[in-house]
Amino acid sequence: MNNTLKYSRIIAGTMTWGKWGKKHSTKEMIELMNHCLENNITTFDHADIYGDYTTEEQFGKAFTESSIKRENIQIISKCGIQFDAEERSNKVKHYDYNKDYIIWSVERSLKMLRTEYLDMLLLHRPSPLMNPSEIAAAISKLKKEGKIKQFGVSNFTPSQIKLIEKETKVDANQVEYSLSSNEVMNDGTLDDCIINERLAMSWSPLGNYFREESQANKRIKNVLSDLTKKYNATEDQLLLAWILKHPSKIHPVVGTATPKRLKLAMDAVNIEMELQDWFALLEANEGNEVA
Repeated sequence: MNNTLKYSRIIAGTMTWGKWGKKHSTKEMIELMNHCLENNITTFDHADIYGDYTTEEQFGKAFTESSIKRENIQIISKCGIQFDAEERSNKVKHYDYNKDYIIWSVERSLKMLRTEYLDMLLLHRPSPLMNPSEIAAAISKLKKEGKIKQFGVSNFTPSQIKLIEKETKVDANQVEYSLSSNEVMNDGTLDDCIINERLAMSWSPLGNYFREESQANKRIKNVLSDLTKKYNATEDQLLLAWILKHPSKIHPVVGTATPKRLKLAMDAVNIEMELQDWFALLEANEGNEVA
């Protein structure tokens, strides 16, 4: 099964749409959703915890009041992280992957998002206490009831996925991947996605380039100064083009809640970065040429 055909190549990450970022109104969320669709961004990435467990509900309200048809978008959400928030009385941050909790979390997400199903459910982070039988029982029930179409994970290593696949198939892995945080292309994680035809998604696809002043980022900026002219593209577009070149056909989850930057992100899909330019940026980040 080719999972990449079901989801837009650029995925809209909703983490900063609500309380944790822009604090968009319902009207602003509707406008942003329509802007995404106008630019062929049809997939929206959620997690139950976003906005201290509030952003799904805000998105669901906006979705219901919009004229967008459910079959024209894909909704991904995640569960498993528990922390202290107004809605929860947790004493310590932890992960919970028992059967009943996974089912309860999905049913809550469906209610908040005002939809009958998730296109993809992800386990948000691996837990040392994961029991593949418990997880598989929950996933089997949710799929049978039509509440989730596909099942994947986030931030999992290949061995952790193998543990889960003892009992149930894993369709996707969403991991941190950028020029400045590229370990997954060398530790077997993206290889695993290619070998097993998993959908590969990357969160924080721009890395720390716009957030930190480091020697590596200074070197990257020097290389980008020439490449922006060569490709007639912005720095963030070239950073996206760099990860888009990976053969895992990775789908960046773009966390911006700004319409202009979402359009720029989608336009980056059309940039064919030349091989030596790709390695020039890698060398700039690493501080030395490849071995």
